[in-house]
Amino acid sequence: MHPSFRRAVLAGAAIAASVAGGDALAADAVRLYAAGSLKAALTELARDFQSAKGVPVEATYGPSGLLKERLEKGEAGDVFASANMEHPAALAGVGRSGPVRPFARNQLCALTQPDAGVTPATLLERMLDPQVRVGTSTPKADPAGDYAWELFRKADAVRPGSLKALDGKALRLTGGPESAKPPEGRNPYAWVMEQRQADLFLTYCTNARLAKAEVPALTIVAVPADLAVGAEYGLTVLKAADTARGEAFAAYILSPAGQAVLERHGFARP
Repeated sequence: MHPSFRRAVLAGAAIAASVAGGDALAADAVRLYAAGSLKAALTELARDFQSAKGVPVEATYGPSGLLKERLEKGEAGDVFASANMEHPAALAGVGRSGPVRPFARNQLCALTQPDAGVTPATLLERMLDPQVRVGTSTPKADPAGDYAWELFRKADAVRPGSLKALDGKALRLTGGPESAKPPEGRNPYAWVMEQRQADLFLTYCTNARLAKAEVPALTIVAVPADLAVGAEYGLTVLKAADTARGEAFAAYILSPAGQAVLERHGFARP
């Protein structure tokens, strides 16, 4: 176990013990701001938390970078769960929140059209093909976009010139303030691919799995080791008037029960 994760779990266990049964928690709901890729897992986890502690969770999901900006501008929240460590660290750095704790990991996968002819071995070649439309999320606004550009930089080490080519052709289709929104209840990546806005979309493997469940014809392609990019997720408790409910929910995410929920949804432990 990573030392920082071990410390986070131990700290979380102490907090959880202090609020066992929910008696010490305020009756107000936990105000959660969380990365969109966490929606399925944290919705389940929040239900479990409410059953265990009697405290509901009001969640706002979206691109982590955009959520960070909202919190920086003063929106009230209790817990921020980001798809990277940098955005919560930025809030902690200006005194808006407490320490940042790693709580999950993810990986990039390629979600492709069934006729795209992509395999792990041909992924880079197909991405560089001028006829293949490569979709990504929006860098800075959404960590998934930043991770895609990290993959492009790795590609440049494998085949010089790849970064320039991919930076020039990548379609930033999701995660930005002006990105088209899918219909209510639709998975954004399933919707983008069903609309054939891209031939290949770089997204988290957990997102790809949800998209394929919605549109079974789509294909999930693993990223080969020389291009592989991992995503470390971090959470921080915001400095509200009463931080007990935020600390309790953070502790639950870090607990064995919370980690089991995340693992069922395809996330790995830090």
